Formats: sequence, C-alpha cells, structure tokens
Amino acid sequence: MTKIQFAERSDRQAVETGNGFAPKFDDRGLIPVFTICANTGSALMQAWMNAEAIQKTIETSEAHYFSRSRGELWHKGATSGEFQIVKEFRVDCDQDSLLLVVDQKGGKCCHVGHASCFFREIPVGPDAIEDGVVKLKTS
Repeated sequence: MTKIQFAERSDRQAVETGNGFAPKFDDRGLIPVFTICANTGSALMQAWMNAEAIQKTIETSEAHYFSRSRGELWHKGATSGEFQIVKEFRVDCDQDSLLLVVDQKGGKCCHVGHASCFFREIPVGPDAIEDGVVKLKTS
C-alpha cells in the first residue's frame, strides 16, 4: 500500500466537518486510541498510535499500536495470539483521538489475563474513600 498522506490541519472547519483525515499527533508523534469490543460494546483498552501504526492498521485490518514503554510498533496479538480484527476505525470531531471497534480474538485483551484492561472499578460517592485511600474493586 502507498504511504498515507494525511490532510492539512490548517482549516478548522475542514478538520472538524470535512472528509480529509488529519490526525492531531502530540509532540511525540502519538495519538490516543480507545478500543471497544464489536460484539459487546465493552471497553477493551486504551493505547497510542503513531503514523506507522495507523498505516499498518488500515493496510491489514488488524490493530497495530505504538508501545510507549518499548518505543516500538506493536501488532496486537503477534506474540499472544489475542489479535484484534478491525470492524470500524473512527476519529473524533477535532481529530485528536481515535476509536477502534474490534473483534477480539482469543478472548482476552489484557496482558495480565483479563478480557478487558478495564477490569478494576474506581468507586465514587461519599463512601468511596476509606481512611484516605481509594480501594479499587475488581469486576
């Protein structure tokens, strides 16, 4: 596939309502991506993409991310077998955040063995803090 040419970000109206893909990368060349399950609508994970990860995701219809901790491109499932097949790839209105809707293969998304990386709940409300500490709940 030919290398992607992103649209210019010079015209706010074009970015917010036009059909040119003009992602707003941060100073490290990254953009956040939130991933949800196509079958259940459940939140699976939040990660980062760079231009190469976007390119590979578009080319292969499988999720690719950029690992900030390893400093490298990461093909989800390449080592674990927990591939993510892309059903939808979306960008928000000002093109500074991405959304992947995926078919999660293998049943587990999280590297510590859970179906979702969001397996803990932060309690809210008047009883959320006990002795000055917030106790997470595992779902």
